[in-house]
Amino acid sequence: YAYLRVLLIGSDSHIPNGGSLGGICIGVGGADAVEIMTGIPWELKCPKVIGMKLTGSLFSWTSPKDVILKVAGILMVKGGTGAIMEYHRPGIDSVSCAGMVTICNIGAEIGATTSVFPYNHRMKKYLSKTGRADIVNLADDSKDHWAPDPGCHYDQLIEINLSELKPHINGPFTPDQARPVAEVGKVAEKEEWPLDLQVGLIGSCNNSSYEDLERSAAVAKQALAHDLKCKSQFTVVPANVCGPCIGHWGRKDIQKGKKNTIVTSYNRNFTGHSDANPETHAFVTSPEIVTVLAIAGTLKFNPETDYLLGKDGKKFRLEAPDADELPQAEFDPGQDTYHPTSQRLQLLEPFDRWDGKDLEDLQILIKVKGKCTTDHMSPADPWLKFCGHLDNISNNLLIGAVNTENSRANSMCSAITQEFGPVPDTARYCKKHGTRTMARARTGSMHAALELHHLWGRAIITKSFARIHENNLKKQGQLPPTFVHPVDKLTIQGLKDFAPGKPLKCVIKHPDGTQETIHLNHTFDDMQIKWFHAGSALNRMKELQQ
Repeated sequence: YAYLRVLLIGSDSHIPNGGSLGGICIGVGGADAVEIMTGIPWELKCPKVIGMKLTGSLFSWTSPKDVILKVAGILMVKGGTGAIMEYHRPGIDSVSCAGMVTICNIGAEIGATTSVFPYNHRMKKYLSKTGRADIVNLADDSKDHWAPDPGCHYDQLIEINLSELKPHINGPFTPDQARPVAEVGKVAEKEEWPLDLQVGLIGSCNNSSYEDLERSAAVAKQALAHDLKCKSQFTVVPANVCGPCIGHWGRKDIQKGKKNTIVTSYNRNFTGHSDANPETHAFVTSPEIVTVLAIAGTLKFNPETDYLLGKDGKKFRLEAPDADELPQAEFDPGQDTYHPTSQRLQLLEPFDRWDGKDLEDLQILIKVKGKCTTDHMSPADPWLKFCGHLDNISNNLLIGAVNTENSRANSMCSAITQEFGPVPDTARYCKKHGTRTMARARTGSMHAALELHHLWGRAIITKSFARIHENNLKKQGQLPPTFVHPVDKLTIQGLKDFAPGKPLKCVIKHPDGTQETIHLNHTFDDMQIKWFHAGSALNRMKELQQ
């Protein structure tokens, strides 16, 4: 496969952005990153390689964003799990370096370990513009190695003809529900999704390049020339920050719980991700299409065929935008805005070591209904200010998860009080009264793993795990087994003989007094079992230093 020149590990799911410069850049949990910095070896199950052959050239309204939106529709949200997405020629030369960033960024939303492009003149242009000629020289010397070896084998090969690719819009509620812009209006009518666009948002960590914003500006200028304004609200975040993507926009235009539609140029659109409203139908598309739809005010508008009405009463059609690949001026290095003091930090105390006993009579904290993502498990938005304060941020544990018992989010019945209440409050009550808990869900988030242990959770049992979250749970001394057969109060046995490849026993105690025993699978290796015994990976690190 492509000759590996750079391997970068980072504690964020957007680290694969670096694939836009030919790097193998992989996101890991925060605990993994800490261990790597202390010199402890990093482990990863050898990923598959999915070949992404691009042919043809991008043109008209089609953008790099449409490449990955199309791929998401092909592979779905789990189709890239355990795989590296390797894009290759001949079509990549029509994709700018910023466009490659967008594609690599959203690769994480389909579960990919990472995505990578081979070195080409687009990368060379960007590196030269940003004062890294020495890297350009090194890359030029080895450019013959930046292509797949002749006859190499891919675990899966996908081919996309860019010349035939149409602008896409994906959603709502998941980034893999892919459709051409020309079709989404009809589908929205059929599914009774709100056609009127409440808000359009561009920028943030995805599609915030000079090229992206200039293409949006080119569309806006055409509307201004006809004295038109946006029919929808239009929000621009001209910076590489999270912002409204994770709810940081103080939305006041609509009440929580009211059905509405927003369109963004961000990377993910899971339920409640952008505004904590489960009735917000969020769609993702390119910045220029967001701008078009904000001007038109409806999902039922296709810029390739439809007309707008100018203030003079004359119809006109928007022209496909163009933009400079890189700014004419030099890049601004910005300012150092680091603040050394904060009121939002808490000293992290070590978790208790495993007491050497089986986990008896674990009370089920919650059975989660359907998909359970990071946003269900540990939402962001106002909680980010507490990301360094474990006790405070634990108040968001599972508040977005839907309880199978009543089909409501953040509402569950306590086995102790028999009263319904918020999940974090119930967990704290169980902890106060010495009752250990567990959850049933498919989950994500490093904070969620920390919060669960902090509030006396001991296990999460699911059908399947996202790669990073499964490892996060192990790092925090939790048990993340998966059901052999889905099952109520549970006892997990066999921990004294805990070994790789050996299933654990789970005794299910039913309300009628009967019980049954099932087996639980797990993916622990010898080192990870030592994390569990020590109470967390950090505890184990401390032991090794003593």
